[in-house]
Amino acid sequence: MTSNLSPFSQPAFRHLFSAQITSLIGTGLTTVALSLLAYDLAGDDAGRVLGSILVLKMVAYLVIAPVAGGMAHLLPRRMWLVGLDVLRAAIVLCLPFVDQVWQIFVLVFVVNAASAAFTPVFQAIIPEILPDEKAYTKGLSYARLAYDLENLASPALAATLLIVWSFDSLFLANSLAFAISALLIMTAQIPQAAPTDRTGGIYANTVFGIVAYLKTPRLRGLLAVYFAVSSVGAMIIVNTVVLTRGILGGTELLTTSFLACAGAGSMCAAFLIPRLIERVGERRLMLSGIVAAALAMLLGGVLMISDLASAFAFAILWLIAGAGTTFAQTPGGRLVQRSAGEGDRSAFFAANFALSHGGWLFAYGIVGWLGSLADLSVAFLASGGMAIGSVLVAVMLWPKEDRLEIKHSHPGFWHEHPHDHNDPHHVHVHEHAAETDKHRHRHFHPPVTHKHRFVIDSHHTKWPMESGDRV
Repeated sequence: MTSNLSPFSQPAFRHLFSAQITSLIGTGLTTVALSLLAYDLAGDDAGRVLGSILVLKMVAYLVIAPVAGGMAHLLPRRMWLVGLDVLRAAIVLCLPFVDQVWQIFVLVFVVNAASAAFTPVFQAIIPEILPDEKAYTKGLSYARLAYDLENLASPALAATLLIVWSFDSLFLANSLAFAISALLIMTAQIPQAAPTDRTGGIYANTVFGIVAYLKTPRLRGLLAVYFAVSSVGAMIIVNTVVLTRGILGGTELLTTSFLACAGAGSMCAAFLIPRLIERVGERRLMLSGIVAAALAMLLGGVLMISDLASAFAFAILWLIAGAGTTFAQTPGGRLVQRSAGEGDRSAFFAANFALSHGGWLFAYGIVGWLGSLADLSVAFLASGGMAIGSVLVAVMLWPKEDRLEIKHSHPGFWHEHPHDHNDPHHVHVHEHAAETDKHRHRHFHPPVTHKHRFVIDSHHTKWPMESGDRV
């Protein structure tokens, strides 16, 4: 594959990308319909209901994703993804028949639990069908564009459909979208999952991804960047309506215009990422992007305190914040796939999915409560301050010289797991010379010092601090 090859030249990517767009549009319609359903059932308490739904969504992501990612290597991935799409279609199909608030909570938790099990496995497949890193980067940018376009298009599409349909019909549309997504995945050529030598039970496989993720320096830095992104993103999601309606005295049109500005900034950044990342690298691009977004929030706080708030000024800040957060988070997939062994990608992507959403759960609470109980200027300053603090942590955790191949030493030890002799850790003699395929037996690893692409796995349980460190 050449580096200039478009990811759309790969049929599998075309099918999976189409499945992603279809499910995103359906989910966007359900977001609108849930707001209307919550108001229909809870009246003035609809905001509390929607806030609780958001918390449930994050809890489902935090709890379910690591379990699914840790066990994904044991499952047929195509049927796993198709089954979860079918489950989501069935659950969404039940929402029109809800007549109690608690029923919304149960169904929303289940559908988001299915999404938490679906997304990391889906994300882990993309670098396998796009092994060229430049093509993979373009694929990440297209995925980001699809997400931003959905944010812009779904409310408009929902408004159009509501002219002729009741809001319950939006749930039916989402169910159909998940069904179409399942069909597209069924027709995609999904590669067989690479073998892994992990043999533990559910608990061991669940914690493996999170522990390995947190032992990898570049991923610890990435997690700090994600927290900075959530600090800025939470401000935009939670307080845009407060800013535009309460402070600037605008209408619903101004609110949607501000969200469109953030989306436009994000889309512009997504277009530029494949070109910029080759020039400056992930670390500089991601850190620069989130610093710009954080400064936009701090400037917003200064404008509020100085009583210089204007719609034009804040629209520019929203544009900068949208671009900065996309520069900061979109290349993260490159770091995750680079840090995982081939058979462990799902576990690493699941850890990435769960831990990054933990930051959103924390940021939603802080920014939302400060904007409500204190003052919006305090929320702006807290958003920017938390982001800047997270950037400083990322700079400390993410080595500037981030080497892929590291010289390290292994002590001699015995253990048993599936292996072949293509791995430099498993060069040993068998009683039966023909036994060279994947096999399992108790074997001895002699002491060795060598250098290769380093990832945390069953043979490398800690990151070497200096060249030649034991692992």
